Amino acid sequence: MHLDTILTLIGERETTAAATAGRLREQITLLSGELGRIDRELADLATTRSMLQHLAATEFTADDPTIVSSAYQQILAVLTTATAGMRAKDVCLALDIEPLPKNVEGTRAKLKRLVNREVVTEDKPGIFALIQKRT
Repeated sequence: MHLDTILTLIGERETTAAATAGRLREQITLLSGELGRIDRELADLATTRSMLQHLAATEFTADDPTIVSSAYQQILAVLTTATAGMRAKDVCLALDIEPLPKNVEGTRAKLKRLVNREVVTEDKPGIFALIQKRT
């Protein structure tokens, strides 16, 4: 074999190896980017889990977790100041919430939950009032 042939074979092998190295570097760059994205997502998920555990511990260790929520607290504050029973729409208006059907229904659902927890009464259909505590 001649020296020229050997040098040509070495040159071809160098070209192939350089192309392979280039493809591998490209894949490493793509994989590094993907790994970074996944690491950020994992960190976000860990933060979310931690926050939910903290909130759940606060919410569900309260005497009545439904009533801890600020939305329920606002409803109870409105009913506390009311002189008579109120409709869900009236509660929305008192809370300065636009009385759209979805808002009224959401408020009605919260009021019904409070009825189930025996915090609010619904003596007449759709009319909600605080249960008066007996002393």
